[in-house]
Amino acid sequence: MQVSNLQRQIYHTHTHLFQVPEHLMILMLGMVCSSLTTTVPVQAVLFDIDGTLCDSDPLHHLAFQELLLEIGYNNGVPIDDEFFIKNIAGRSDVEAAQNLFLDWPLEKGPKFLDDKEAKYRSLAKERLVPVKGLGKVVQWVKDHGYKRAAVTNAPRINEELMISLLGLSDFFQAVIIGGECEQPKPAPYPYLKALKELEVSAEHTFIFEDSPSGIRAGVAAGMPVVGLATRNPENSLLEAGAVLLIKDYEDPKLWAALEEIDREEAKLKKGSA
Repeated sequence: MQVSNLQRQIYHTHTHLFQVPEHLMILMLGMVCSSLTTTVPVQAVLFDIDGTLCDSDPLHHLAFQELLLEIGYNNGVPIDDEFFIKNIAGRSDVEAAQNLFLDWPLEKGPKFLDDKEAKYRSLAKERLVPVKGLGKVVQWVKDHGYKRAAVTNAPRINEELMISLLGLSDFFQAVIIGGECEQPKPAPYPYLKALKELEVSAEHTFIFEDSPSGIRAGVAAGMPVVGLATRNPENSLLEAGAVLLIKDYEDPKLWAALEEIDREEAKLKKGSA
């Protein structure tokens, strides 16, 4: 397998993290790149929003924590990161309500979540920041002329606010809301709907996601998924089916994979010339 200089650079830059010989790590990096190059020629790139475009989970956690304390949830003990990741992060409002309020009437959970989302939006207006390197990957997608959509389980009012705050209102050609589909993530329907709206195929599309449920949705829809390890445990993202894990959009592993896509697409153009 031919490998790039950048793949070798990744190994040597992070060699203290690797517990395998160089030739095996280079092979693994080559396999990662190959899993994305199967989408060449790329038609579209899809993005989750929370935790993928912006590191919003701490704000969601804080909003939940404050409102749950107000109603004496968990005997007044604040929910911790482990509880948030296990029961709330990446889930639809309905699923989160079911996890939190097993004994509540069905209508009570959604009302609480509406209040929580309002609290989150007030926090987001002051504190929302993009994932590091987001502007760089957004420019890469635009420069290549790929179609793009945001696919989220967040309510539409949240989605509109976050995309606006991030300056991406003119970037996305479609925004898919899980709650407006047959089923939200982890079901594949939101991603399948994005493919239909963009008029592209799963075979030529890849996804950026940060949660196990989102990754499972993308995999079930037939696309390779790049997992962002912004908050969720890395092993949970791999178990869900991520083909590549990155810390953020400046991660050298990501740019090794995108560099490989560029080379493969250049070969295709040369061959058809």
